[in-house]
Amino acid sequence: MLHVLDVEWARSNEELGVLVRYCDDFVVLTGSRAAAKEAKARIGAILGRLGLQLHPDKTRIACFAKGQEGFVFLGFEHRMRESKRWRGRWYLQKWPSPGAMASIRAKVRQRTSLRLASLPLEDVVGHLNSVLRGWGAYFAVGNSSVKFHAVDSYVHLRMAELASKKYGLHGRYWATRFTYGWLTDLGIYRLGGKVRYYRAASA
Repeated sequence: MLHVLDVEWARSNEELGVLVRYCDDFVVLTGSRAAAKEAKARIGAILGRLGLQLHPDKTRIACFAKGQEGFVFLGFEHRMRESKRWRGRWYLQKWPSPGAMASIRAKVRQRTSLRLASLPLEDVVGHLNSVLRGWGAYFAVGNSSVKFHAVDSYVHLRMAELASKKYGLHGRYWATRFTYGWLTDLGIYRLGGKVRYYRAASA
């Protein structure tokens, strides 16, 4: 249905900026706030002819320059970051959004519920790995390293809690029993080291 938007934009609105769309999610990248406001108005008019409207809560204008607001698109948070090596150069970076992080934590929590303590830990790991692989593959291209390590740490914590429940142990055993090596031997899929970096555009 939104193919009409693509055609209309290419025909008479491209001077305002670049429209990037995936299904019903889209962003328009413009060179100024004035152009962004005009783009929003024109898109609203096009959608109106289709009997649609922009979502009032999800639609906003954000300043992308030099690390300001940025935006979330398709689960990624996009922001400009200044190079640590070349000060004054800004690069586009993206990583899992707060919503994406909340989603994977909820899935990990569900698959490591203490109610599963009666199952072999290998079975728990198998179900968990399928989720981690899929989520990690989607967010691997970009700058997700910090977020990936945060998920790995959360998985380690949840597996240690589950193992403590299973074996009737307490927290004081975690440092010596439920170690990095223990988790590795279980065959857990780790996100750390799976990021595939790409050459970003500078500004």
